[in-house]
Amino acid sequence: MKIYKLGEEVLRKKALPVKEEEINDSLRETFNEMFETMLEADGVGLAAPQIGDSRRYFVIISDDEIRRVFINPQIVATSNDLCDYDEGCLSLPGFNETIKRPSKVTVQALNENGKPFTLEADGLLARIIQHEYDHLEGIVYIDRGDPQIAAEITEKMKKRLERSAKKEAEKAKKAAKIAAKIAAKEAKKASK
Repeated sequence: MKIYKLGEEVLRKKALPVKEEEINDSLRETFNEMFETMLEADGVGLAAPQIGDSRRYFVIISDDEIRRVFINPQIVATSNDLCDYDEGCLSLPGFNETIKRPSKVTVQALNENGKPFTLEADGLLARIIQHEYDHLEGIVYIDRGDPQIAAEITEKMKKRLERSAKKEAEKAKKAAKIAAKIAAKEAKKASK
């Protein structure tokens, strides 16, 4: 799966709820692919907008190694005590920043089978839930940190996206040239 990067529009949109009839085998397969993609990228969470889907769901694996799926999550309570943690994100590869968040959180959601659950979390699990929930709101972790650092990272990511788009365009142009040469050779052979 492609992981969308900062600068791509889907990451800044507020995601829409998943409809009950959309919780099916196809979506469950998407969750499995998300877990694989996340683990390959050495991540601990992945939200739907990060794979280009503007719906409200995410998957996580915290330090307890349990695979968790959250569909239409709602954070219903957070602690008053805050803690700092050096956060990174698969949509902002190579960047980290210390972010202050509530140390405990209570979330209500549906699991991969559409069954409701409530989870009280603390530590790393609480941090990951809040980080992934932010993605559903169109927020990335740098929005919660130093505005100057956010501006610098945003500019660097913009340049990366531009370089990547330019490379993709060059690849497509080369592929089209090669395809045209092959077609010309085939046409020449066919006319003999």
